[in-house]
Amino acid sequence: MGVYTFVCRNSGGVWSAKQTTGDLEGEASSTYELQRNLVRAAAATDSSGGVQSSFSYVTPSSAVFQVIIGGGGGGAFIGSGGASAAVSAHGGSAAAAPEAPPAEEKKEEKEESDEDMGFSLFD
Repeated sequence: MGVYTFVCRNSGGVWSAKQTTGDLEGEASSTYELQRNLVRAAAATDSSGGVQSSFSYVTPSSAVFQVIIGGGGGGAFIGSGGASAAVSAHGGSAAAAPEAPPAEEKKEEKEESDEDMGFSLFD
């Protein structure tokens, strides 16, 4: 499994990206094309399985993009705040991707009745 993390910047209408640890780079006129180019570049380096990706804006002119190849887990990568979790991952390493926090249990809310409020709507 490979994890590739990129820092993306917009300058003069052109989006560019550089891998945080590694030598993969990309450039395009839109974030969509940039993401496609970076996924292709990562897949050319590591073709061990399925591809997941996550793009998170940090500011209007900068973003973090992460490509995860392999792992066979399926599902979405969800981090706290999006960019903060993506930045903490080590690009290109064989370490496992960060785990999502456990889902909170939903408590059933007791439906209130007129008697609970101390008055009735039909008095």
